[in-house]
Amino acid sequence: MISVVIPTLNSEASLPRVLSALVHAAVQGMVREVIIADGGSTDDTFEIAEAAGAKFVRCPRGRGSQLAAGAKAAKSAWLLFLHADTVLQPDWDQEVGKLFEQISSGRVRGPEIAAAFRFALDDFSGAARVVEQAVGLRCALLKLPYGDQGLLVNRRLYDRLGGYRELPLMEDVDLVRRIGRRRLVMLRSRAVTSPERYVRDGFLRRVARNALCITLYYLRVPPRLIARIYS
Repeated sequence: MISVVIPTLNSEASLPRVLSALVHAAVQGMVREVIIADGGSTDDTFEIAEAAGAKFVRCPRGRGSQLAAGAKAAKSAWLLFLHADTVLQPDWDQEVGKLFEQISSGRVRGPEIAAAFRFALDDFSGAARVVEQAVGLRCALLKLPYGDQGLLVNRRLYDRLGGYRELPLMEDVDLVRRIGRRRLVMLRSRAVTSPERYVRDGFLRRVARNALCITLYYLRVPPRLIARIYS
């Protein structure tokens, strides 16, 4: 029922945990396939994917390009896009299963909808909790999840909207905006992301830079210019 698409680039350290979180759903038959869309890894990413039975797709580097390539190779009616350092917490598949049941019964308008998980950082600091609360507020007010929250989307809707665009940055926001608030469901299950970038750059600096980038995006600044600021 679900094809999971994971873009990777030298992701050997984090990928095993990401894949492990999908095992139960695969055993239950919910996850049909896992597609690793790789942008040119030189570490053991391929070996890890092969050992897990995932399909390995080599494609041009760039998250937008990789996500699009992975989706093109997918065969299921639902697509789940995950970052290579984002681990879904246990029982996520139960909540998604309930969502599918509600769609089938007509209690949730569908099936052309999408869903995102609740953002969390794998860090015990108070700064991490503040970031999580800020993201939660953004999602509650704007229904604007980022790619590190995962994105579950109906295949027909994805194709009708044109899927991920080959953007250097903001490919996740671009697709979520086209999906629209009315077709997006915010799930309670957590998607726990590595705090490495926040720790490296500083929590406050990282949040400020993200806010600046999204503001520039809404001001229609070209993504290639925003990417220079982000990097």
